[in-house]
Amino acid sequence: MTKNVLYILILVFFAACSGTRNLPEGELLYTGGKVKVKKDSLISNRERRALQAKLKDILRPVPNKSFLGMRPKLFFYNLAGNVKKEKGFRHWLKTSLGEAPVLFSQVDLEYNRALLQNFAENNGYFNTMTSADSTRRGKKATAEYTVYAGKQYKIKSVKFPTDSSAVGIAVRRAFGRAARKSVGREIGKIREDSKPKEKNKGNTNRRRGRGRSLLKVGDPYSLDVIKLERERIDTRLKEQGFYYFNEDYIKVQVDSTVGGYGVDLIVKVKEETPSKAKTPFKINKIVIYPNYALNQDSLNKVEKYRDLTIIGNDGLLKPRVWDRTLYFEKDDFYNRTDHNLSLNRLVNLGTFKFVKNQFKPSDTIGNYLDAYYYLTPLPRKSFRVEVLAKTNSANYTGSELKINWSNRNTFHGAELLQIAAFGGIEVQLGGKNNGFNVYRFGGEASLTWPRFISPFRLRSSSGFVPRTNATIGYEFQNRQQLYSLQTFKGSFGYSWKENIRKEHLLNVTEITFASPENITELYQQQIVENPTLKYVVEKQLIFGPTYYYTYNNEASKRKKHLLYYKGGIDLSANIAGLITGANIKKGDTVKVFNIPFSQYAKIQNEFKHTYKFGKNSMLKSRIIAGAAFPYGNSDRIPYVKQFFIGGTNSLRGFRSRSLGPGAYDASTETSEFVPDQSGDIKLEFNTEVRTNIYRFINGAVFMDAGNIWLLNKDENKPGAEFTKYFTKEIAVNIGAGLRLDFNVLVLRLDLAFPIRKPYLPNGQRWVLDEVDFTSGPWRSSNLIFNLAIGYPF
Repeated sequence: MTKNVLYILILVFFAACSGTRNLPEGELLYTGGKVKVKKDSLISNRERRALQAKLKDILRPVPNKSFLGMRPKLFFYNLAGNVKKEKGFRHWLKTSLGEAPVLFSQVDLEYNRALLQNFAENNGYFNTMTSADSTRRGKKATAEYTVYAGKQYKIKSVKFPTDSSAVGIAVRRAFGRAARKSVGREIGKIREDSKPKEKNKGNTNRRRGRGRSLLKVGDPYSLDVIKLERERIDTRLKEQGFYYFNEDYIKVQVDSTVGGYGVDLIVKVKEETPSKAKTPFKINKIVIYPNYALNQDSLNKVEKYRDLTIIGNDGLLKPRVWDRTLYFEKDDFYNRTDHNLSLNRLVNLGTFKFVKNQFKPSDTIGNYLDAYYYLTPLPRKSFRVEVLAKTNSANYTGSELKINWSNRNTFHGAELLQIAAFGGIEVQLGGKNNGFNVYRFGGEASLTWPRFISPFRLRSSSGFVPRTNATIGYEFQNRQQLYSLQTFKGSFGYSWKENIRKEHLLNVTEITFASPENITELYQQQIVENPTLKYVVEKQLIFGPTYYYTYNNEASKRKKHLLYYKGGIDLSANIAGLITGANIKKGDTVKVFNIPFSQYAKIQNEFKHTYKFGKNSMLKSRIIAGAAFPYGNSDRIPYVKQFFIGGTNSLRGFRSRSLGPGAYDASTETSEFVPDQSGDIKLEFNTEVRTNIYRFINGAVFMDAGNIWLLNKDENKPGAEFTKYFTKEIAVNIGAGLRLDFNVLVLRLDLAFPIRKPYLPNGQRWVLDEVDFTSGPWRSSNLIFNLAIGYPF
């Protein structure tokens, strides 16, 4: 009896999921279309199946999604019933989980048949015949399409214009080496005339759009490829001065009578093409309105600088700014690359709210254009106040107040001056002891020039303005009941972009001076029990260059695979150590202002990969690898330059800085403080699956793994040294979380727990079998809740 009831319930469920119960009277549920490409001796089975799959993808409409014969979305749509209000649970059920039925009355068989016919012909199957039919089964209906394709035509030859006009020669040039040889002298002349002048522009920008023709002999005929080729030719011509030309002035004639299932493609410039579109134009006047407004006063002061005409500047910007920013010069041929690079640089200056550009026919003899730039500046000075909330899994939470003042045009050269002051408090809410709160305040001033400032002549040929950066800063930090720390910082260096994906940051020098004060008796007592704590309160003097390279294509929306890489090297006192012959191992320690300077080399790498499953789901992974090597004047890496692991953006199943180094168990320390472990080597791997749950609510499941190690043996930390058995000392945690995306910020709530603890004895490190969510002691010692702003990586 029970089994019969179960069978009946299953049948009812399947019937409900089929979605036909609530269809309007006389309607049928459309369950999809089938395309069958008939077998032909002239077409291979592989080619036939590929064509069949492509044809099926263009059928419209798309039927309701099904799973094992069921249509869950249609089920939820019907379950919600008739919803009158645009809110509430039923509305959410119908719009978010549900999907309206796709009816057979929405299917236009003749329209789809024509689509298939056109697609096949546009891809070289010129002898195609198609037919359409339908089949009804109960309240469901399908559409069937039959295609007789025949053999696909291929390109037999490509012919280009043979006339000697400027546009004809330019089009021939676009077809590669063979075409260019036939007009050698004419092409050489054009190439010489259009060669860019020496300026701050690089030759790399001239290579854009040069590529070979997309129309290749032996390739299948494709209308889409022909369209792309027209766009490519237009892009090429835009680089050679043909400002008024566009792809619609090119036609490609197809001759399919040549036999052998081949076609000749004849590329022509249309006869009705306007004469100005066939003519390359040069730049005449370059006019700049740096303080433009709609009610612009026609009596504004006119200023001449080289080939530039500047109207209404009124001392806003020094004229040399334009010379460095704009790529065009008088008598240059117009080209699209310089056009776009100039606009990008004007926007990238950070001084203007709106940037507009126009090219107008010049009133001079010859084929010339006047370039006009209309620029509306941003407010020169701005003031901003920020209140930041802070929390981490080291049991500290707090807030920070930050006041920022900036001047976007400090010395009338688009320089950016920023001055900031900040103050904050972090309160310890848990751990072995409460009361070790942190109070901090300080300030920072930075000045950025929109150019390279160097004794050597440096150039950047990208559309991004290179920058020279100088920064000084001070911070006072008071760790209540422990010590206070004063830190002075300064740096000078450069940042520049090759393109939108590649960025470089070179600091010629970075200087950090840290001076501890007011070390309490409590902290001194803890140093006796844990000698490594003394390195936290040592005076530090660090100076040297740093370099970082970043590659990032994560902004791409079309790609399924996205990559991010950041690698850098940090060198301290390398030259100073070499000159002075410092060697701490021989007792030859060199001091500056009575402080031994730090000498080391540090390398760090971060690699991120994203795989998009769909619009709202992805797999995101990260690998971090870094190492620091002290030498010469140092036998340890400065505390502020060491590696740390654990916490909200690292291994989320371990509290911040509580893990490692190596197999060392920080819980054995008798210190009253929250663990603060550091290392010279770091390996970390993170991966998580992210998906949307409902509107602004996103979910994730994740795994983190990694550890830190010391380069040299430390008697006070057994098992901390990096050895060939380091893989046995990898910590692992898993977890899940919610991400509340409010557009302005992302609030992240992650819950994680360890499944591998490297500080346990060998053979006992995997603890997955000990997981017990019902046990209070297990939850209190293993479950880690992470509350944070933003994604972990």
